[in-house]
Amino acid sequence: MKIRHFVLSLLLLSPAALAGGVDALKAFIGDTKTARASFSQSVLDQNGKLRQKSEGTLSFSRPGKFRWVYQKPYEQVIVGDGSRLWIYDADLEQVTVRKLGDALGSSPAALLAGSNEIEKYFTLKDAGSREGLQWLEARPKDKESTFEAVHMGFAGNTLAAMELRDTFGQTTLLKFSGMVKNPAVNAGEFRFTPPKNADVITD
Repeated sequence: MKIRHFVLSLLLLSPAALAGGVDALKAFIGDTKTARASFSQSVLDQNGKLRQKSEGTLSFSRPGKFRWVYQKPYEQVIVGDGSRLWIYDADLEQVTVRKLGDALGSSPAALLAGSNEIEKYFTLKDAGSREGLQWLEARPKDKESTFEAVHMGFAGNTLAAMELRDTFGQTTLLKFSGMVKNPAVNAGEFRFTPPKNADVITD
């Protein structure tokens, strides 16, 4: 069963890291217009049992454009083009299309690729240090959000990890590596054209 959650190398701690996770997030948002990274993802059930492991790559361009590519164990592509969200399951030959709209604002993806108005959609607070990282907790202000809380861990002002806890008690752990900040990106990277043989479902 595939589990979607939306959807970066560790640096030496700098003095900025000592200021706390919230300041690290604001610095990350302020100096990162585009980025690329690899990620590994683990999904745990409410009892802490591992349900799924996967890995892939991501890229984003603020505001509102992103591309997540799951390479293992299943091929899946998730693209936000600024107005629509495209989810392509290669093994099912199926594409799901949804309007992005304001939904991005209160989603975990907004913490990476959204606008600078993070505190309009999330309540932020420092969450201390562990595993050599400075952490923050972000709780969505939208009561209908499927996520209860998102934790983000920073090394300096570079994002290294995220922990997403949903309202069903499930936790998604993301670890990032090889992050490149502000690379040149091709606009076509954030567009998606369904394969000819794929079924397209519009929500």
